[in-house]
Amino acid sequence: MIDYRNHIEIVQGKRGCKPCVKGTRIAVSDVLGWLANEMSVGDILEDFPELTKEAIQACLAYAADRESRVRIIAA
Repeated sequence: MIDYRNHIEIVQGKRGCKPCVKGTRIAVSDVLGWLANEMSVGDILEDFPELTKEAIQACLAYAADRESRVRIIAA
């Protein structure tokens, strides 16, 4: 699995402290939304040439890591 920490950063004051692809203002949630809306990796790379395939994979890895850490507390 790709180490998303090489591609994702959270910077105070940037996009409301949302995790973003390093060196851009593109939030992980933006990339996930595009993928969820059936945009292909190729289409994303064409529309956003500052991204790389590895950065898109890092967004998915970041989301998977976050999901694995979610804890639900039953009332």
